Amino acid sequence: MATRLGSLIGRRLRQRRRDFARDERGATLIEFAILALPFFSIVGAILETSVVFLSGQVLESATQDVSRLIRTGQAQGMMSAPEDFKSRICARVYGLFPNCETDLHVEVQTITDFDSATISPPIDWSCEENCDAQWTRDEQYSSGGGGSIMMVQVYYKWPIMISLGDMTLGNLPGNKRLMSASTVFRNEPFT
Repeated sequence: MATRLGSLIGRRLRQRRRDFARDERGATLIEFAILALPFFSIVGAILETSVVFLSGQVLESATQDVSRLIRTGQAQGMMSAPEDFKSRICARVYGLFPNCETDLHVEVQTITDFDSATISPPIDWSCEENCDAQWTRDEQYSSGGGGSIMMVQVYYKWPIMISLGDMTLGNLPGNKRLMSASTVFRNEPFT
């Protein structure tokens, strides 16, 4: 009797093992668990890349639009300081730039000729700590006169949210990306 009972239990255990090995009810859940993290990381990186490039284009368009006011002479009397220029840029970036008024850096200056236009970011590329608020040059604003050659540079340190190890959009310490927009033009002959 004991051997029959042992044989019956043995058969049932072998049957359960075979049934368990053939059971695929949880396979989808396990596959999803394995693939979910890489999938959502890639989707997040794609979305962040899209937002970064969209924001860069919006900054470029805003810089061109506000610079047109200088070019046509409309800025005379309207803007007299970097803060005035910044507020007009920030009004055209549709809320994409957090802390736009404080984190945006602008340089609008008159230059002697087109050959002397040297565009360089006002940051220290070797800085590794506490670099958030440090710009290497002061902001400046000059609307020039009729026929003046103007150089406009606008910079913003964009915070990067997703970083996959060495694969990041950040080119500054603190996981930030320097965005810039610049233009060089000759003012119209206004008086």
